[in-house]
Amino acid sequence: MGLFSKDRKDAKWIKPQDSIGAIMPFIMPKRTDAEVSSKVVLDITKLCDYVDELNNSGKLDYKMTYFQALATCVGKTLYNREALNRFVKNKRLYLRNSISIGFVAKDKFKDNAEEKMICLDLSPKDDIFSLTHKMAIDVFKVRKEGSNDMDGVLKAFTSLPKWLLSIVVKIVMFLDEKGLNPKFITEGDLNYTTVLLSNLGSIRTNSCYHHLNNYGTNSIVMTIGTIKESKGKKTVDIWATLDERISDGFYFARSIQLIQYIALHPELLEERLSSKIEYNEEDLKNIF
Repeated sequence: MGLFSKDRKDAKWIKPQDSIGAIMPFIMPKRTDAEVSSKVVLDITKLCDYVDELNNSGKLDYKMTYFQALATCVGKTLYNREALNRFVKNKRLYLRNSISIGFVAKDKFKDNAEEKMICLDLSPKDDIFSLTHKMAIDVFKVRKEGSNDMDGVLKAFTSLPKWLLSIVVKIVMFLDEKGLNPKFITEGDLNYTTVLLSNLGSIRTNSCYHHLNNYGTNSIVMTIGTIKESKGKKTVDIWATLDERISDGFYFARSIQLIQYIALHPELLEERLSSKIEYNEEDLKNIF
């Protein structure tokens, strides 16, 4: 990355393909200005049956959860829909150098338990077995140790006097805009992941709208509600909030349809996340 390069250390600059894409960051300079939100109900019957079969097979040394499997569906979609890995910063469009997902885990199953941030970089070689195993290990580690590296950074910042913390935050926000924040600040921060997942089903509630943040590079937030069962069919509601500056609405709609398509064909998750899914347009058109 040269002195006058438009690239960042975490992403490469993309030239907008049309005039609308070029002007939008100037009309809507903040990510929160460009939010679009949609709620969908996914049929995850086959996905849940697939997870149950794996857990009962004795082949796993951990218990795979429905949330982990659904997160893998999202991860595979990210590798098949490259534009979802974009973000806008400093009025420029970028494509990340890596793909990541983030979620929150409580260190204890209590109302007053602290929430710990977990961020996972997705390898193109990952499949449902390697990815869910990593998720299980990270959650276990957080609940056992009660903290992670990002918790230490936050505690250090919040221990500062109010006047000094205000100055530090302004500096961090400025560096964030320019893509110059040091790794110890960005690593492990959900605000820098491709997709932030919030598993509201774990607290037995429905999905809800969740805002984006102007800080960081995260452009997609998805909340996942409680799994419902009726007449042998299992469904889950998902509410997605996205930055419309990274792509158009049709692209987003097709991406949600692809998540559903993968959930209907869970065997695809045994292939590498980077393996391309072969489907006809009619396959996705008839999803919803």
